[in-house]
Amino acid sequence: MKANVKIIAMALAISLTATGCAAINSADTSSAAGASSGASASAGGTASSYIENTANTADAYTDRDLEQTADTDDATEITLTDNDTVSITEAGVYILSGSASNCTVRIEADKDSDKVQLVLNGVTITNDSAPAIYVVSADKCFITTAEGTENTLTVTGSFTADGDTNTDAVIFSKDDLVLNGLGSLTVSSAENGISCKDDLKITGGTYSITSQADAIEANDSILICGGSFEINSGKDGLHCENEDDNTAGSIDISGGSFSITAQSDGVQATTYVQIDGGDLTITASEGLEATYIVINDGSVNITASDDGVNATAKSTVTTPFVEINGGTLTVSMGQGDTDAIDANGSIFVNGGYIDITAPTSSFDYDAAAEFNGGTIVINGQEVSEIPQSMMGGGMGGRDHGGMGGRGGW
Repeated sequence: MKANVKIIAMALAISLTATGCAAINSADTSSAAGASSGASASAGGTASSYIENTANTADAYTDRDLEQTADTDDATEITLTDNDTVSITEAGVYILSGSASNCTVRIEADKDSDKVQLVLNGVTITNDSAPAIYVVSADKCFITTAEGTENTLTVTGSFTADGDTNTDAVIFSKDDLVLNGLGSLTVSSAENGISCKDDLKITGGTYSITSQADAIEANDSILICGGSFEINSGKDGLHCENEDDNTAGSIDISGGSFSITAQSDGVQATTYVQIDGGDLTITASEGLEATYIVINDGSVNITASDDGVNATAKSTVTTPFVEINGGTLTVSMGQGDTDAIDANGSIFVNGGYIDITAPTSSFDYDAAAEFNGGTIVINGQEVSEIPQSMMGGGMGGRDHGGMGGRGGW
């Protein structure tokens, strides 16, 4: 289900969405993913544009999404065995246990009505070339880790396609996917870790993901309001992109704890990345990348070798911009042609605390920059304006004289 995204110009502040799964008022029915954020401009400041979706974060999760345990009264218990395909064709709760090699749990249920819930109750699956869990069709699939259990899913080699479908992840779903639970899940992959070709939600659980490609990816949206994540990715940590529609592909994080090490981007989306809460520590080439990036709350700590926060034209729904309304953003940049906060458009700082260590450039933008509220510290010194492409180690800027020619910022 794809969020209906529209661009609206706002001249007033709006309230932020709820932070974390515990603060979310769940809806009775599933709705489009995404959150509504606003520019909280101070008196006299000019508010930026923002992205508003058909549903805010509070509406995006159902009661069942947020429930960390399954109703197992009528559940079916399945013990996994080697060289087997476990076929699930109808709605229900299925408790999985046991260790197996070259075993795939394949769900092929009615995509309009069947909700399937897998409870991982001490599962270990090691495959050569096929997903451990493959959702061919379902209205929604839940993968719930049972309390106190440790579960491990591994694919060691290159994936074999299923007809025209390139099943290139340990957990591969063509339809909506929800991850939750009170146990732990370790995923190791020669390609992608978890892939959802629709909307992906994570509301709880403990995850350790090692992948040669993207650790967690989805086509239309990724929403996370809880969980603990240890990610080591050969490409992106979180990635959301629909190759057929550049108006889709968004990431909302309103809770959870993240330690992400990625060779490319820590968090990348086509349309927007929105941080409403949580604790993110990212070491990557680029920390956050999307067309529109908004930080409303939470703690984001980025160590980057290219750009820390990068708003670039990946979607036609808006021009690129960065908007910071609250929370704490810490960015530490490496040497070279690097920018801590880079927008191929505009930057709006309306609140929050920003601490930048940048030997070359702290801010770089192509259009406008507004500092309406909050605190900005650059290389240990609090500033009262946003500089433009200032050299971190010397006097003066590159093309613009911002900050009255004061260097070192």
